Amino acid sequence: MKLQDKVAIITGGSKGIGLGCARVFGKHGARVVIASRGKEAGEAAVAELAADGITALFVATDVAKPAEMQHLVEKAVEEFGQLDCLVNNAGWHPPAMSIDQTSVQEFEELLRWNLTSTFAGCKFAVPHLRKTRGSIINMSSEVGLIGQAAAPAYVSSKAGQVGLTKALAIDLAADGIRVNAVCPAGVMTPLMQEWADTEYDPAAALRCVDSWHLLGRMATADEIGEVCAFLASSEASFLTGQAICPDGGAALGYRR
Repeated sequence: MKLQDKVAIITGGSKGIGLGCARVFGKHGARVVIASRGKEAGEAAVAELAADGITALFVATDVAKPAEMQHLVEKAVEEFGQLDCLVNNAGWHPPAMSIDQTSVQEFEELLRWNLTSTFAGCKFAVPHLRKTRGSIINMSSEVGLIGQAAAPAYVSSKAGQVGLTKALAIDLAADGIRVNAVCPAGVMTPLMQEWADTEYDPAAALRCVDSWHLLGRMATADEIGEVCAFLASSEASFLTGQAICPDGGAALGYRR
């Protein structure tokens, strides 16, 4: 129970990697605050966690709106009295689009969804994390480090999260706040399935993504959750400013 009595906010926590983080954090003893836009999905996630004996709270939040991010943090502290970890997980990967196909407005909107929301979450959480000497985990992507075709807006937003992570790690170290990024490769999530369903042969599309990884498969959401739980725990007490890549060897085999 390495997160016993800790309180963690997980944005985008109603499904996919976020829900995986919530399950794993709860398994390790944390109380979790799930933030997402969808009320039905959020409440269903809390019910699922409660059935496993995990204390969870849902707060409807549009992370693209800073005022709602501030409310999320305040609600978490009001409910549980403290904040020990913020997992900035909410984000979106648009369909493949070249720079010619991507408008400036679309670029800026994706930055607000993926990067500005991360900045806002950190900004509002830091005063509370100073009190607990807590941690921040920013869910970036391996493509933020190595690039990706037909995704200039997405790659920019994810690279920005890594840069923000390193900047805050420097600024907040004196307060005892550790800041790290997690940069997964392929993860089997509902969003991944939604993408596959747009392909001619969804099963073949998923097998193709599996093949990018030297281990022969994508990660599960809970596997990424375990990486985040490690970073949030005292086991990672000397880790800050890092971009951790749970990628199944994808980067090593990228040129294949």
